[in-house]
Amino acid sequence: MEHQDLMTTEACTLPTAERPLRLAEFETLFADHLSDLTWDGDRLRLSLSGGADLRAVVADLTARESACCSFFDFSLSGAVDRVVLDVGVPPERREILDGLADLAEAARR
Repeated sequence: MEHQDLMTTEACTLPTAERPLRLAEFETLFADHLSDLTWDGDRLRLSLSGGADLRAVVADLTARESACCSFFDFSLSGAVDRVVLDVGVPPERREILDGLADLAEAARR
């Protein structure tokens, strides 16, 4: 799946011009903070580590993504500098979760 496909779905209300910027936010988050990734095909678990503002940054990004793509199920746990982000989508949106996992894996390399 192309990374651009992550933000291209009829249920996404984010304006097309803003999609590359949002994608870049996720890429930066993963490149700078991803320490572990587990993915069972139905749920994606991302372990992130970073500074004291990490939890606030992840909460803000996922809240904005949920606002435009309501099919995402984001769950955040952990401390301010060590965060676990669990991500799920309905079965009919599985390709979006695949794309997010691919994006995270590519950013981690």
